[in-house]
Amino acid sequence: MRLFSILLALCVAAALYLVVMQRDVLLSVAGGGEAEAPASETAPEAPRSVEEDGTGAGAARVVSVMAIDSEARVVDSAVITRGRTEAARQVTVRAETPGQIVSEPLRKGAFVEAGQMLCVIDAGTRETQLAQAEAQLASARAGLPESLARVAEAEAALEEAEINDRAASQLSEGGYASDTRVAATRAAVSSARAAVQAAQSGVEGAKSQVQTAEAAVATAQKDIDRLTITAPFSGLLESDSAELGVLLQSGSDCATILQLDPIKLVGFVPETEVSRVKVGAKAGARLATGEEVMGEVTFLSRSADAQTRTFRVEVQVPNADLEIRDGQTAEIVISAAGAKAHLLPQSSLTLDDGGALGVRWVDEENTARFAPVTVLRDTVDGIWVTGLPETARVITRGQEYVVEGVPVKVTLEELTQ
Repeated sequence: MRLFSILLALCVAAALYLVVMQRDVLLSVAGGGEAEAPASETAPEAPRSVEEDGTGAGAARVVSVMAIDSEARVVDSAVITRGRTEAARQVTVRAETPGQIVSEPLRKGAFVEAGQMLCVIDAGTRETQLAQAEAQLASARAGLPESLARVAEAEAALEEAEINDRAASQLSEGGYASDTRVAATRAAVSSARAAVQAAQSGVEGAKSQVQTAEAAVATAQKDIDRLTITAPFSGLLESDSAELGVLLQSGSDCATILQLDPIKLVGFVPETEVSRVKVGAKAGARLATGEEVMGEVTFLSRSADAQTRTFRVEVQVPNADLEIRDGQTAEIVISAAGAKAHLLPQSSLTLDDGGALGVRWVDEENTARFAPVTVLRDTVDGIWVTGLPETARVITRGQEYVVEGVPVKVTLEELTQ
């Protein structure tokens, strides 16, 4: 039984070899060696996409393609993107000085006004430190007039010494005063000048003590001012303020505040449409709740996201009733200048030899041409592109088999929209 299977497989292989590899010999044997194979079997079939133009050998070959007649239309002047709502400001207020909380906490969700008290820290010995600094300041200020008086006294003594010196010098010239007296008066002048410099140094020292005392008072006062932590702007508490009795360190959280009026709509625009968005442009949005809001563009990033290659755009929207919350999904529509474009199927896009994105179209002489295009928008109905003439016959099938200047035979098709 096994031998029979092997013989059967050999016979089948031999038959296939004769049919595939020795077809001409088999046909000649079957036809008596005289009949020729029909022309339809011996001649190779011509490519369906290429036809002769009937002018003889060496004539140009015409490529059959399918195309649509397209006319440019005005694209609606809007850039659409999906995004989210975001608080205009969110700040976590922290303690700047350590101490124990002595105020009742405010609960999250409460609305606070700018400057309203959030947390109060126990003063401890800070009032005493302030009083001590103020006393040192008063003492320093009291010593300053005494130092100034010493300067005036030293200057008067210097003036007297200079007068005595001049008198002794004149008497010495007339022989009425000895050299010893002249030397003594000059020494008195030098001593008086040194006393003036010492007195002036004393004044500078007194002024320095006054400044040091003033700085100590300011530091003590600032530390006391930091005991009361207030809201930097009006908003909602996102968290409870620090609980009564909690010991805060410098940098510990007191409360988190959200400013929701106005609120921001944040979206990310693709690089193909970023040039159509302008700061100050009107914009609207539909929230996930169905609510529609209006605002204007306040920010457009100059740097693209490294991963998505999109640009951040922010729209500011009034939110007086605080109904719009932070983090809601929104479909953002930004008004932009309208542009004329062609709606084409995505399959019509191709690349030229240089790698430029474009489409191939047919001119009036039925010759293939290439036009670089810019994609304005990608929709479910097709892509909107610019870069073509006002009206163009765009190749939708077969564009991969033609190059610039190749004659084509066009079969029109309807674009389903």
